[in-house]
Amino acid sequence: MTIVKQYFKLLSCLLCLISLPPTEAGERPNIVFVLADDLGIGDVKCFGQEHCRINTPAFDQLAKEGMRFTDAHSVAAVCVPSRVGIMTGRYPWRIQGAKDSGPWGFLTPRFSPDQFHLGAMFKRSGYTTCYIGKWHLGTRMQTTDGKVQGPNNVDYTKPLKHGPVQLGFDQSFILPGSLDMFPYVFVENGHFQGPVTQQRGWSAFNRVGPTADDFEDWNVLNTFCNEAETFIHKQADDDPNTAPFFLYVALTSPHTPLSPHPKFNGKSEMGVYGDFVMETDDCLRRIMHALKMNGLSDNTLLIVSSDHGPATYAGFNRKATSGQVHDMEKKGHYPSGPYKGYKFTVYEGGSRVPFIARWPGVIPTNTTCSEMISLIDLMATFGDILDFSFGDSDAPDSFSFLPLLKDPASGSIRPHMVQQSTQPFIIRKGPFKLALTAGSGDRSGLDTAPTEAESWQAAVDLLGREPSRQERLAYPFVQLFHLGHDPTESTNLAKDQPEKVQELLQLLDRSILNGRTTPGPIMKNDRQVRPFLSQEQ
Repeated sequence: MTIVKQYFKLLSCLLCLISLPPTEAGERPNIVFVLADDLGIGDVKCFGQEHCRINTPAFDQLAKEGMRFTDAHSVAAVCVPSRVGIMTGRYPWRIQGAKDSGPWGFLTPRFSPDQFHLGAMFKRSGYTTCYIGKWHLGTRMQTTDGKVQGPNNVDYTKPLKHGPVQLGFDQSFILPGSLDMFPYVFVENGHFQGPVTQQRGWSAFNRVGPTADDFEDWNVLNTFCNEAETFIHKQADDDPNTAPFFLYVALTSPHTPLSPHPKFNGKSEMGVYGDFVMETDDCLRRIMHALKMNGLSDNTLLIVSSDHGPATYAGFNRKATSGQVHDMEKKGHYPSGPYKGYKFTVYEGGSRVPFIARWPGVIPTNTTCSEMISLIDLMATFGDILDFSFGDSDAPDSFSFLPLLKDPASGSIRPHMVQQSTQPFIIRKGPFKLALTAGSGDRSGLDTAPTEAESWQAAVDLLGREPSRQERLAYPFVQLFHLGHDPTESTNLAKDQPEKVQELLQLLDRSILNGRTTPGPIMKNDRQVRPFLSQEQ
């Protein structure tokens, strides 16, 4: 009987081991990160709720199967710096990108290959890596005249000198910039796809430039989804002992031009914008389905989010039209949800993003986390999952939220957070948020009223004169909000709480001077960033 008991005890232990979640059993998960472009928190039904009039069944299903984060943020309310932060785990204002740059999709690299980045971390951890979608982190193209790449001198028959391949991605299929930024041509593993002999533009801003002969704006999302599905199928077909994979899918939607596939036309009561959001949701459905059909869902961490908030110039019309977001709002759809502001602004609508994570056996299902996290925290979180040993200078502004994935009530992981609109800084600590501008912080010239110049003049008029250097860092030239009591940022507390303004300014200064916000040795920023309390006027 003793032998029998020992046998069944051993068998029971083995069965328990088999049933353990992937991390407990020692098996490293696959990781898939899907990033939408200009998707507002109110565009997703499970976040926007009564503020959302667009159906997003895939996002909603993923939320039921995983965890929603309701206080997740981009590091900037504009595309490039947000993506730099994700890729490096470092605040983009610390990093010096290439100074020689062409326009739009001819942007040159925003950070050096020597800068620690996601691709390097996953490659060193033995992962197969793949990047699909919008790149917008800069490339080096070969030119016919040896000068900086631009609309008239790129040799499209030659491979990129710098792109995803040079940043640790085994496979890649990208668009160099956004869908409304030429050149309009796919690049697969560093090689341009097809002849580039046309000059075309698309709706919204109609930026006419070099275009691949067979390129169609309405087929871009479908093409990216096809590539993602193919990659997932191949990983499943390979030897089961093959390396786990990291797949980064950067969608081009619902960023302008609003270009849904014909099969989505007319699907939404919110017109072409709603149709494009619904196709974005369908891309997530297709990725989820590919994982499930290939038996990969149970050992895959799937995260979906957006690079920042929605644009004010997108709506019912394909052409970028000033303030047309308000036409959707009049019909009950609020892309920013209950929050104030949009893309380019310092307000919550510019940076608070939908964020959902699913990891069977690790993340509890149908849960919500209200703790503050940033997209820049993905680096440390992934590293924590991989048990990666970071160097002293790696990911200096990234905090791991792995504890929150396991238990949403485990407590705050971020002591504070630094953000930007197009330029003005924002510092957040707990419920308090300080924006170093009198207005929206939108210096893009794209339709946020009142303009920064108008807000500045209103503050000058209130003061009665031009401010001194110190006065520029106090009411009425800065805005202080308590998001716990005032999530819609309707009341500026800077006049009544000057001590809190100073506390947050000092915290921002330390964040700049130390070259990092995580524990570790002091670092240098790659470029000069002046501390605000000691900057020259």
